[in-house]
Parts: sequence; C-alpha cells; structure tokens
Amino acid sequence: MTETSPTDVPAGTPAEPPAGLRALLPDLAPWRASQDFRRLWVSGLITNFGSFLTFVALPVQIKELTGSAAAVGAIGAVELVPLVVFGLYGGALADAWDKRKLILWTEAGQGVLCATLLVNALLPSPAVWPLYVIAAFTSALGAVQRPALDSLIPRIVAHEHLPAAASLNALRWQVGGIAGPALAGVVVAYAGLGWAYAVDLATFAASVALVAGLASSPASHEAGRPSWAAIAEGARYAWSRKELLGTYAVGVAAMLLAMPLAVLPFLADELDAEWSLGLMYAAIPAGSLLVSVSSGWTSRVHRHGRMVVLAAAGWGLAIAAAGFAGNVWLVLLCFVLAGACDMVSGVFRSAMWNQTIPDELRGRLAGIELLSYSVGPQLGQVRAGGTAALAGVRASVWSGGLLCAGAVGLLALCLPTMMTYDARTNEHAVRLRERRAADAAGG
Repeated sequence: MTETSPTDVPAGTPAEPPAGLRALLPDLAPWRASQDFRRLWVSGLITNFGSFLTFVALPVQIKELTGSAAAVGAIGAVELVPLVVFGLYGGALADAWDKRKLILWTEAGQGVLCATLLVNALLPSPAVWPLYVIAAFTSALGAVQRPALDSLIPRIVAHEHLPAAASLNALRWQVGGIAGPALAGVVVAYAGLGWAYAVDLATFAASVALVAGLASSPASHEAGRPSWAAIAEGARYAWSRKELLGTYAVGVAAMLLAMPLAVLPFLADELDAEWSLGLMYAAIPAGSLLVSVSSGWTSRVHRHGRMVVLAAAGWGLAIAAAGFAGNVWLVLLCFVLAGACDMVSGVFRSAMWNQTIPDELRGRLAGIELLSYSVGPQLGQVRAGGTAALAGVRASVWSGGLLCAGAVGLLALCLPTMMTYDARTNEHAVRLRERRAADAAGG
C-alpha cells in the first residue's frame, strides 16, 4: 500500500522537550514537521470561523420568521438523528475510502448548502422549511466528515507528536468558538443575515482550496467495505478496549450531567447580572483556550487515562461550585476553571485514541468518538432545562456538577485499566508505535 508519509522527519525520532518558559507554550512540532497538518489546521480554522457565522445567523433567522422559541429549539432536534446515523456510517466510510476525497467532497457539499441559505435569505419572503432541511443535511455532512478528519491526523502526524496535535487542533476550535460568535453578532446586527451566509460561503471556498492540496490518503488493505457489519466490528473492538470505553463513558457523563449552557440566561437573571450572559458563554471556551496556549506540558505526560478522569471530575466540581456561588465573578471564575478541566480531559482522550487505535479501524472508532462528545451536550441541555424547571436554576447547575463528579469516580472504579493506562507501556500503544516506525523505515 502506498500511504502518505506521516511526517517529514523519522517517526521514531523523540520530541525535544521544551526548556524554561517554552515548557508552557504550545508544542509546535506537528506544525513544523507536517505540511499536510498545516494545511488541515488552517483549513479548519477558516471554515470553523465561518461556520460560527451561520451557527448564530440560522436561529436568528428562524426567530425573525416565526417568533417562536420552540421553532428555534427544533433545530437541535432535526440535527440529532443525522448526527447519530451518519456519524457511525461516516466512520466506516473513512476506513474504506480515500480520506482526502471524503473530506474534500463533504466540505464542498457544506459550501453548497451554505449557498442555498444565502439564496433563501435574499428572497423577498424567505421560507422557513428549507432552514430545517439544510440544518439536517449540514449535520449529516459534518458527521460524515469528522471521522475522516480525526482518522487522518495519525497518518500525517508522527506518533510522539499526537498529544501536541490534539492541543493545536483544540486551539483552532477555541479561537473560532470565541471570535466567530463575536463577529457573527456584529455582522447579523449591522450587515444582515445575507452577509453572514456570504462570508461563511467564502470561508468554505478557501477551505476547499486548502484541502485539495492534501496528499492522497487511501484506505488500508485491512479495511473492509462500508457496511453496518463493519460498524459493528468497530463497536466490538471499542468494547474490548476497556480503557477506550472509559474515555467515551467519561465524556458522555461530563456533558450529559454537567453541561449548563441551556440555563445560563436564567442564571444571569438570578444573579441580578443580565449583563454577564455573554461572559458566561465565553468563560468555558476561555478556560479551554488558557490550557491550549500553555499546553507544552501535555507532551510529557504519559498516564493519559488518569488525567482524563481527574480533569473530568474537576469539570464537574467546578460546575457544581458555579451553582453554589452567589457572586457573578465567582461563577465566571468557576466556568473558566471548568473549561480548563474540559480541555485537559479532551487532549488526553484524543491522545489515547490516536496513539492506540489501528489505522484500519480508526475511522469507525472516530465515529463512536463523535457520538461520545456530540450527543452528550445536546441531551445535556434537555437535562439542565428539565432539572431547572423542577428544582430551580441553581440546583440544576450544582446537582449536575456533583452527579458528574460522582459518575466519573464510579467509572474509574469500574474500569481500572483506564487509570493504569501508560502510553509508554500499553500494549496497543507500543504495537502501533512500532508499526509506524517500521512503515517509516520501509519508506
């Protein structure tokens, strides 16, 4: 099989540890070593930034056209089923097809959908139903694309650089997540919905041009045809790897039980600080960003499972503290701390996945990962809102945080292999590291 070289330097070359103050800076080794990683990173930054314009503009347009909060909330409902179905099948496609082509065509498809939103917005009387159809198709294409993106990273980044790559990719999402909505609010308010969709369309065009320059990434010889049987094979492999199973379960527990976004407008009201709502939304990604820009230390941590558990428990406790706090500034500080913990957990989850899962199964496992960190937050909004209606807003926040910490602790007890995982000695990590070194040595 002819594969893309994972890096421009030998895969077995150990990463040089940063010194002094550089130890806290992001490790740029993946960026320096792999041209394809640079292209993919910049492409993701551009399209992520633009997509947040539509993320804000779409519910605003539905609100303007219908005046119904339920109609706005229905966006999540129409996105959920495509996310589940196509996330799993997209993983099988990523293993069976050329990953570059899959990413390219799904990116182009999302651009076409964005163009349809633009045309609809420019009509004298924009229709409502296309907004839901486009939201569903966008969710489906994103779900197909994400496993291909995730499974491509271990091919274009050296094994020892994968934790650093996870941090850099998270940084990309955080920059888009903070700057994108801020710009979107200004564009929608002062330029109009059409301009928001137009800018997003332009970012898709730029992203497609970058992705087109990636090297081919064909399927492994061992990969089977995309089918539900292939998906079941991936699920059986995940079940056999209890440390991986633990990372999925911890991620779902953290987002399902302790995601507070749905009740933040009500929490700001209860604190007599309506002005703080925007800061509340920004606090969690800001905490994540702080970890990303000081993430050099993550490359020198080897007990990844333990860090996943401790950080996820920290997320829950920080959210619980926000629910108990009576001062808005303390609440914001707790949310920043929660975001930092969530980022730490995410970095080491990604490192475990990328450093241990065989290439021929990587796409299908990426589909399972997509569900673990995407479905949880959406269901978590239902939990948070329902608990707030029954027990009050503050109780919804602190109870969810405590339940999260307890659930994470229980999972750690039930899945001890997650706590004992060591990237230096784990049999799956060692096998994959040796396999990649042999592939690199053989050209």
